[in-house]
Parts: sequence; structure tokens; C-alpha cells
Amino acid sequence: MKIYIGADHAGFELKNVLVDFLKERGYEMMDAGAQTFDPEDDYPDFIIPVAHAVSEGAAEWGIIIGGSGQGEAIVANRFPNVRAVVFNGQYMPTDG
Repeated sequence: MKIYIGADHAGFELKNVLVDFLKERGYEMMDAGAQTFDPEDDYPDFIIPVAHAVSEGAAEWGIIIGGSGQGEAIVANRFPNVRAVVFNGQYMPTDG
């Protein structure tokens, strides 16, 4: 399965961890950036390529990561066939 992933500076470290994690599990990862940490970058530069890839069928899934997630979801949801939601994993229950 091909997954596109993109994040601005706020999600840069998490994106890199997820890319490695998913590659280890056999997923084909396409990294839309950011490739380097830049506190001045702008999330649409990294979210648009992910949303476009999902919209056009170049990827089965897309993962977009940013600060609040609100703007990222708004940008992604402008593309046909894309349904982005805001999810904050810190609220996930643990098994133990």
C-alpha cells in the first residue's frame, strides 16, 4: 500500500518517526516534506501534494501533520475524494 505523508515544522519530527515505523511494516512511503526543519515553513506547501496524490489515486492513504491540524484539514478537504479529520493521539486509551 502506498501512503503519502507531509508535515510542516510542527509535525516534522513525528513525520520522520512515522515514515520509519511504516516502512518497517512494509508500507511504501512517499514523503512530501518537509525534508529539513524550518520554523518559517508554511503547511500548505506540504499538505497540498499529499491531498493531490490521494485525490488523483496515486496513493491509497495520506497522512498530514501540523500544529493544530485545523488548517491542514481545511486545505486537504478542498480536494475531491479527500476526507481529512483532525486527530490528536494524546487522548488515545492505552492497553495497560
